[in-house]
Amino acid sequence: MTNKLLLWIENAALYRQALARTGLAGQLEVQELTPDALPTPEQLAGTELILTWTVPPGVLAKMPRLKWIQTPNTGVAAWIKRPDLRPDIQLSCGRGIHRVQMPENILGALFHITKPYMLSAQSQAERQWKRRQSKPLAGATLGILGLGTIGQELAKKAAALEMRVIGTRHSARPVQHVEKVFGAQGTDEVLAQSDYVVVLLSDTPETENLIDARRLGLMKKSAWLINFARGNIIVDEDLVAAVKAKTIAGAVLDVFRVEPLPPEHPFWTTEGILVLAHLGGGHPDREKIVADMFVENLRRYLNGEPQPGLVDRVRGY
Repeated sequence: MTNKLLLWIENAALYRQALARTGLAGQLEVQELTPDALPTPEQLAGTELILTWTVPPGVLAKMPRLKWIQTPNTGVAAWIKRPDLRPDIQLSCGRGIHRVQMPENILGALFHITKPYMLSAQSQAERQWKRRQSKPLAGATLGILGLGTIGQELAKKAAALEMRVIGTRHSARPVQHVEKVFGAQGTDEVLAQSDYVVVLLSDTPETENLIDARRLGLMKKSAWLINFARGNIIVDEDLVAAVKAKTIAGAVLDVFRVEPLPPEHPFWTTEGILVLAHLGGGHPDREKIVADMFVENLRRYLNGEPQPGLVDRVRGY
């Protein structure tokens, strides 16, 4: 029996090509829908599989045959909260699509902190010869809150730089390139030991406002906080206060509670805080990466195999 797939996404032709390359097209009846359009009554009644970023409220309840949703999103909190997402519908996310680019951008943040290239560029503009020393990363402790796909890739790259890596994950099972893995209850210990703390946690009720004044107070005064996860994990006013008071050395932030970050927000003007415009996961071949991820998850779904991107609704990611 042919499965009915709805490509409810921009540039659907790219995903059709990916289906053709992998030989899956022959197993599917494929229809396309632009993101600003709504499914026809026939599509609502017959669609079993969807590729989409989002679905308007209430639409899923009108799709009785829907069995599987693939979203390119890596954060799925909004999906899980939907009242019309039935328990029998499998939800797969974009887990892994940022595996290359985000760790590289985090390394860029570490080099920004420790290497005086920006100051040297300023000196060049002023035609001033000023010699400066860079701070080595080798031997420093990198704490990763959230040793998922991205966290593990970052650990591998950091270990190659001779950094000591520790971190947290849902289970405290060992992770390659990580000296010590803590469960979620070890967050405070990671904060206390680390020279650089990278936040890569999922958006769940447990992680909201996790990094507050108390936890910032556990960090070394020389430590930096780097957030490439979700803006609501950090209490904004507590971070501003900690940086101003030199409780910690500074922060590099790529995600925020409200985006774009409002011009009146104190992050813009607080010395020691670097604001990035959510560049962490950007990639020039992003759509191809998403297409490859989609067809692999779809192949596994059709064959009844485990999907790397399958969402655990209890855990929230």
